[in-house]
Amino acid sequence: MSATTALHLAAEIGGPPHYDALHYVELARLAERGSLDFVTLGDSFARPGLDALAVLSRVAPATRRIGLVPTVTTTHTEPFHVSSAVATLDWVSRGRAGWSAEVSTTEAEARLFGRRSAAPAAELWREAGETADVGARLWDSWEDDAEIRDVATGRFIDRDKLHYVDFEGATFTVRGPAIVPRPPQGHPVTVIDGTGGPSQDTAARHADVVLVRATAPEQAAGIREDVRRRAAAYGRDPDTLRVLVALTVDLGDAETAPEPGLESGPPLAAGGSYYRGGPVDLAELIARWHRSGAVDGFHLTPITPERDLERIVNGTVALLQHRSLFRTFYPGGTLREHLGLARPANRYALAEGRA
Repeated sequence: MSATTALHLAAEIGGPPHYDALHYVELARLAERGSLDFVTLGDSFARPGLDALAVLSRVAPATRRIGLVPTVTTTHTEPFHVSSAVATLDWVSRGRAGWSAEVSTTEAEARLFGRRSAAPAAELWREAGETADVGARLWDSWEDDAEIRDVATGRFIDRDKLHYVDFEGATFTVRGPAIVPRPPQGHPVTVIDGTGGPSQDTAARHADVVLVRATAPEQAAGIREDVRRRAAAYGRDPDTLRVLVALTVDLGDAETAPEPGLESGPPLAAGGSYYRGGPVDLAELIARWHRSGAVDGFHLTPITPERDLERIVNGTVALLQHRSLFRTFYPGGTLREHLGLARPANRYALAEGRA
């Protein structure tokens, strides 16, 4: 990766549960003022709180450009419903949707549903990959011009441009077609944490954005290269992947010196590597890692979103923009455009020579 490759930045806006949608609207608008690629909103069956996908559907009409990426747990969830819900978010946001795939491994969470017992993580990540696969097929099951809406003839849909998926996985089957027309982006952006373990292959095979955890640029570069190699082995173009380092940040004292490197920072569960320091030093770290070619960007999780996101946007991002290292405006309208990713062709239209 050359030093001129665009830098990509994203931020998590979750934290302690809030039950006022305006809280999330304000955080997303703050991130949008900094021209961040997207915000994520974490979710889990293991904690109380609002449904992340539903919350970001509320945030969508209150924002204009920023990408919206909720966590969607594929375990205990119908793949057809996942596909429909993510496609709906893409429609209501006018092409700014993504989804961050996650799995549920505990018996306590399994008992909430009562459908099956907990399963090993490797098995669940294979299922998550199948959910991503069938989701993409369902998004393609309507060709872009399948809707006719011809009042004179009473024809709403061109049936020749609807397609059956006929997918059979290890734990589910889906026939299709979808009930939601093809999303504005074709395929909303798929985000997967692929640092290691059973999620790594799923990320390499299905993700558009892969989150990784690293404590030094050399380690990040090695992980990035491994993800790209795995993607190529699955027949994908590695240049269609964006690899972002997941970094938990504590900017509570802007004058505090950062931990030396990241090696001495305490690891935080599901939060990536840990950074404690000021906005200026964070900007230096981001610039240094990106210039070295180690990463495509960073996904930042503020320890305290209301405090730290403001310091990220008005401090770290502003400095990167001042140095012409990060954009000052959105050149496009969709999340794929923010990330420099093409809109996928429809597989069924291609097969029939109509793409």
